[in-house]
Amino acid sequence: MTATSAAFDIETARFNMIEQQIRPWDVLDPKVLELLGEVKRELFVPEGQRALAFVDMDIPLTHPARLGQCLLAPRLEARMVQDLQLQPGDKVLEIGTGSGYSAALMARLAAQVLSLEIDPALASLARGRLIQAGVTNVEVRQADAAANGFAACQAGAPYDAILLSGSVAEVPAALLQLLAPGGRLIAVTGDEPMMRATLITRTGEATFQTAQPWDAIVPRLQHFPEPSRFSF
Repeated sequence: MTATSAAFDIETARFNMIEQQIRPWDVLDPKVLELLGEVKRELFVPEGQRALAFVDMDIPLTHPARLGQCLLAPRLEARMVQDLQLQPGDKVLEIGTGSGYSAALMARLAAQVLSLEIDPALASLARGRLIQAGVTNVEVRQADAAANGFAACQAGAPYDAILLSGSVAEVPAALLQLLAPGGRLIAVTGDEPMMRATLITRTGEATFQTAQPWDAIVPRLQHFPEPSRFSF
């Protein structure tokens, strides 16, 4: 296969990913669709698995796979980014950098992104991949986001948008307090087999509006609070 035909095959796969996986999931914002064609998803896939870059599946980022660390399916990342409705001046917090793909997407729509990753090796990987992709407005920090009352998240607050790149039982109140007025947070909440995307908008000093527009099953973020399951 020549370099030209290989490049054509990649672009065909990228086009099919957008048209066959992402559009049918109600990702219709022209800005988001455009950047999905521009940000090279294959750069954020582990070596040896790049043939899976455009497949509708979660891709493990560690070998052996552990603790649910993965690159989420393209339709999930695209829908979460779209639903945040990012604006050019926005300051964004991401929890769960993974390989950096979601951060790269959000960086094209917002002013700056702070992305926290608990795994040192993945944090280092993401920094390298973002540099390779030419992304300069993302800061990746290695940190346990949930530790000490979400202390690592507080330095850049308030945020216009917060994205949790993994599921949680419920959205901690401490994270909602880090939202600026009008700020949005998106996460996948609940337990298998029933999880829902949860979009929360800060509408006032102590008021929030919640919507749950779609279903998804997403691996857990580490160390987030889990409700007690003990009952009398």
